[in-house]
Amino acid sequence: MTLDKILEQIQNAESIVILTHQTPDGDAIGSSLAMKLALENMGKSPDVIVPEVPEVYNFLPGREDIKAESDVKQYELAISVDCATEMRIDGKEYFENAKHTIVIDHHGSNTMYGDFNYVNPVSPACCDILAGIFDYYDINITKDIGTCLLTGIITDTGGFKYPATTAETFEFAAELLRKGVNVSEIYKRTMDTMSRATFELTKRVMDRMEILEDGKVAFTYITKKDVNEVNAKPGDHEGLVNIGRNLSGVQVSIFIRQNEEDKDEYRVSMRTNGDVNASDICLMFGGGGHPRAAGATVEGTIEEVKEKLMKEIKKVI
Repeated sequence: MTLDKILEQIQNAESIVILTHQTPDGDAIGSSLAMKLALENMGKSPDVIVPEVPEVYNFLPGREDIKAESDVKQYELAISVDCATEMRIDGKEYFENAKHTIVIDHHGSNTMYGDFNYVNPVSPACCDILAGIFDYYDINITKDIGTCLLTGIITDTGGFKYPATTAETFEFAAELLRKGVNVSEIYKRTMDTMSRATFELTKRVMDRMEILEDGKVAFTYITKKDVNEVNAKPGDHEGLVNIGRNLSGVQVSIFIRQNEEDKDEYRVSMRTNGDVNASDICLMFGGGGHPRAAGATVEGTIEEVKEKLMKEIKKVI
């Protein structure tokens, strides 16, 4: 069984690194730290490498141990969590150089790029998959591990409101609550707290919102100039794409933000309602994700990126 082989790889590895996707969200950070804490309980000393961690997740246990980079040139084992493709790994070189690789994920667009892959696209979050893995390995889910896991589940289910949320999701949350995990505090920190920079970006996003295709598509953007003017930090743009999706009648919400390294390249966040598959659209641009939430990187000016995206969206709405 795949999980038995993964356990064997972990037990035999002297050096382990845990990696996740670029612009990490709550599930990415939660999965990374939960895996770290679990492996420490197994007697391992893994590194977690995430170049930029959004401040909202600074409360998570183990956050202070996350590294921006490592002096280790080749780890015996690299574990990728919550990342659909090797191209999207932040710190991809550590994964490429590792002797052995493991991928644990819940994206339907996962390319199975590891030596050992455990992917369940039905799971509402990668943290949900890890909870099952830890149970299979008979690893005690402590309060700290539970806090990390629940952070990923809460953020990736939109606070338990997305369709992927199941009865088991609530049962696991209840179990963690009994262990002392502060569910309401996690929810408040991750879902109900907005930085000043996010507030300022929200105003700009709303002012620029375009409603297209007879109200079926919402499009908006932010630029590097916006980010600099409001002194935004990593993660301050999270959730802005949902503003468009929450409008009545909108089937596709598009939010693009300018790549910090290239003025003619934009990172696309897409959210959908109804039958429109966001992952299928983003796959056309080398991206991917989930049916209702996906992303990609597209070259061009704001108008050119919008035109490219709309060309594909018009085919499915």
